[in-house]
Parts: sequence; C-alpha cells; structure tokens
Amino acid sequence: MKRQRVIWTVIVAIVWVALGLSLKGHFQKKRAAALRTVHVTRGDLQVTILATGVVQPENRVEVKPPIPGRVEEILVTEGSLVTQGQILARLSSTERAALLDAARARGPKEMAHWEELYKPTPLVAPLNGVLIVRNVEPGQTVTAQDPVFVLSDHLIVKAHVDETDIGQIKLKQKAECILDSYPNVKIPALVGRIAYEAKTVSNVTLYQVDVLPEQVPPFMKSGMTANVTFIVGSKKDTLVLPAEAVRLDNGRTVVMIPNPSRPSRPSSREIHTGLSDGKRVEILSGLQEGETVLAAVIHKSLPSESTQVNPFAPFRGRRSQ
Repeated sequence: MKRQRVIWTVIVAIVWVALGLSLKGHFQKKRAAALRTVHVTRGDLQVTILATGVVQPENRVEVKPPIPGRVEEILVTEGSLVTQGQILARLSSTERAALLDAARARGPKEMAHWEELYKPTPLVAPLNGVLIVRNVEPGQTVTAQDPVFVLSDHLIVKAHVDETDIGQIKLKQKAECILDSYPNVKIPALVGRIAYEAKTVSNVTLYQVDVLPEQVPPFMKSGMTANVTFIVGSKKDTLVLPAEAVRLDNGRTVVMIPNPSRPSRPSSREIHTGLSDGKRVEILSGLQEGETVLAAVIHKSLPSESTQVNPFAPFRGRRSQ
C-alpha cells in the first residue's frame, strides 16, 4: 500500500508539473501574440488643442444720440466701414422737430427758411470700425439712451478652453480658426488675451481666450460659430514611434525590444521622449531610426467585460516638454 501511494504521488506530481509547463508556454505564446513589431521612423509632429468659440467684436461701441429728438437722415448702412468723426446720421432736437413741423404747415418757403437757419445735429462715429447694427429709420423719434448704431473696430473669436488645457495656451501663440459657415477656409490667427477668471458651464471650468485673426475676411460676421485649433508645438523631420509602443515603468519611460534568443521575454530599454499628439511620440534619445520595437495590440472589448492591467499599456505621455 505504501508503495502504491508513493507511485500515485509521483504520478500526480508529474502531471501537475507538465500541466504547469503547458500553461506557462500557453500564456507566453498568448502574450507574444498580443504584441506587434513597429519601427522608429521620421516624420512631422504637431500638437494641438481644440476649442470652440464665437465671433465677436473686440471693442463693441453703442452710439447714442447726444440729444433726444427725431432722426432726419441716415448716411450709412450695416457693414459700412466708417472712420472716426464721420457723420453717421443727422437728428433734429425736439424743439427743431416741432419748429419744422409748424413751418411745413405754412408752406415750402417758410420750411426752407427754418431749415437753413436751424441746422440739424450730426451724429458722428467715435472710432474707426464697421457698422454692425443699425436700429433706427428716418423719421423715428429717439431718446439720449437709445443705441442708434453699434460699431465694431475689429472682429475676433472668443474661444472657451478647458482648464486642463489652459496651461498650454500662451500669448502670441499661433492658432487657426474655421467658421461653421465656411468650413473649407482656414483663418490664421494669434492668441491675444487669456482670461484670469474662469467660468463654469455645465460643471465644466472654462477660460475665455481671445483669438485675433491676422486678417479678418470679408465674410466673417459677428455671432458666427468658430472652431479654433491652438498649435502647442510642432517638429519637422523628427524621430517618432507609435504611442502604444511607449510605456511608463517606475517613473521611467521605456520600450520593449525583441529578444531573438527568448522571443517570449523581450528586453526593456529606457528612452527620453518629447512631443506627443496622442498617436505618436517624439523620441529624443535611446533609439535610432529604423530600430524595431514591440507595441501592444489594442483590442476593443465590450463594456461588460472586466478590464485588466496590461504591462504593455500605451504610453500616456505629455503633450509637450
């Protein structure tokens, strides 16, 4: 009986060892199959931040009449370019309007006499700009509080940038604006102002950034929706690698290098990275052009499936250094 027990014990041990080796080989093959080879290449890299905004005047000035009275003549239309001091309209004061109405009843001669003697009050432009709103018509009565015209000296885009990205926005930074109304036209621009106070919209903290077009196109109008691309950084002809090939290991940035003698156990190499656009990473040192690196094969899983930690998880690097 003792001899049989020893024999069975040895048999069970052999089976367990064989099963362990089989499972180990299976998992090593599965792990190796989950990797693909990529190469270090050269290319152009551009890191951008996207935001939405609205076209608005940089300085919006309401022009109000200096006196209450009646609008006699309007000399400009919406969209007109005006200069500082230009006469936009002529108004009769309340007294002049009453006097002219009485003179009109006495005949053309009396009317012409008082029109020559009692001149209307001119309404002039306070600055150079574009007339974007005209609120009155000739013959309309106005008060000193009524905005008769609205002038804009320069159209800009007021963009809203998330607080997670605002640290990468700088004054004079290059940007591009695309209007929803003209999606095929890119408007070069620069960052002109960054707000110091945030606004919370739908529980999201946003900062307003004024984006100044280098040249305002004639079709650009106040109130248009714009998509703004801020250019954080760019590199020409630099070494790049797919982002999934780079990972963080105990504070170090590393890649996995194929090991021909032991394919299931690649070696690790530390590298230094620069810009990343989320898909590719700039390689500053540690790799040469054409070198082969192992990258994780990313599989899409159903939402109900449990997620596991992947030792070859894609690199979540900085956008810029």
